[in-house]
Amino acid sequence: MFPVIVAAFTTLLTLAGVVYYLLAMLAARAYLRRALPRPEFAPPVSLLKPLHGLEPGMAEAFAGHCRQEYAGEYEILFGVHSLDDPAVEAVVQLQEDFPERAIRLVHCPEVLGANGKVSNVAQLIPHARYDYFVINDSDIYVGPRYLARVMAPFAPPSASQAGQPATGLVTALYRGRTHGANGAGGGTVGSKLEALGISTDFIPGVLTARWLDRRLRFGLGSTLAVSRAALEAIGGLETLADYLADDYQLGLRVDAAGFRVELASEVVETTVPAWNFSGFAQHQLRWLRTMRTSRPWGYLGYLMSFGLAWAFLNLIATGFTLPAFALFCLTLLVRLSLAFGVGVGILGDRQVARDVWLLLPRDLIGLGLWAWSYASDTVVWGGTRFAVRQGKLAGANGERQGAPVEPPPTIQN
Repeated sequence: MFPVIVAAFTTLLTLAGVVYYLLAMLAARAYLRRALPRPEFAPPVSLLKPLHGLEPGMAEAFAGHCRQEYAGEYEILFGVHSLDDPAVEAVVQLQEDFPERAIRLVHCPEVLGANGKVSNVAQLIPHARYDYFVINDSDIYVGPRYLARVMAPFAPPSASQAGQPATGLVTALYRGRTHGANGAGGGTVGSKLEALGISTDFIPGVLTARWLDRRLRFGLGSTLAVSRAALEAIGGLETLADYLADDYQLGLRVDAAGFRVELASEVVETTVPAWNFSGFAQHQLRWLRTMRTSRPWGYLGYLMSFGLAWAFLNLIATGFTLPAFALFCLTLLVRLSLAFGVGVGILGDRQVARDVWLLLPRDLIGLGLWAWSYASDTVVWGGTRFAVRQGKLAGANGERQGAPVEPPPTIQN
């Protein structure tokens, strides 16, 4: 009876996965058909960028922020924990290359919590001159209309929208850019798996959650544009200094404070490190365990998103029968439709076509990591081991500070 039970179990989960893929495609269609705000609202804005070390392509990413076609004023504030950080030289060079831009370097020496990025940005806020803040990482590449499209949803409601809450947070979808170990194009297997997962798994999940909830209730770290009023309403960024998923928590709290969370029409790009498989798995476990401790019941439902992996396991469980093969082909067709529809159609990620052969291995590995995420609540972040409890970072021994770990293995293609 055991093979029969396994076959029935995998069949049901495969069908659930197909339903999820179809829902995700409907959510993507709803996103494409949404009404876009006109980029006419251009208030003064402060771009806040936390820095820690040099990263490949950083100078190019910085330059994109200085070439904005934006009707309003804007300034760029870079925060460093130490003035000996090598990123300081990159900021000085940027000031020389773009003397017409208001670019400032701010020393942020305090440690407000376990999340160094939040600690850094919270210390930038008092130095910002304007009432709107755009927070993103040093490896984010943007187009020339980025600021205009991110700020557009903050426009006051029109007469037809009277009664709607004010927008408090705007976030943006993103795709990954892979690099090889030497900084060249192509990418390692680990970076390809990560980028493919962003475009074909994570972002479809974001769109599905937005569609099912009829609103967005979280932010994405690629862009967090927040008004000063919304930030003050949630008690400031300092309240997030011990959370790993600060973007998720920020959106959740802004929504709870009565503000809207919106998606910008801009898709940005982030650099995916040249991970080997171990680095990829470590990063995935960090994200999975954070999500599991933050939303335990929603995370359990995430099991349904591995439809292609379940269809393959169903093939094995049934002994490669014709009905199981037909179900696998159907699941593969729907999975590919979702991958290309979101990855290429919405995100403009051309790497999806190049790496589509990794889709089944990526989903099988993802299912395995999902199961393994229940084995522990520890994660490795920035070379330090933490325990994640209800989304908060704590040392592996229960203290707030984490324990250092050995450096990761040498990156290999």
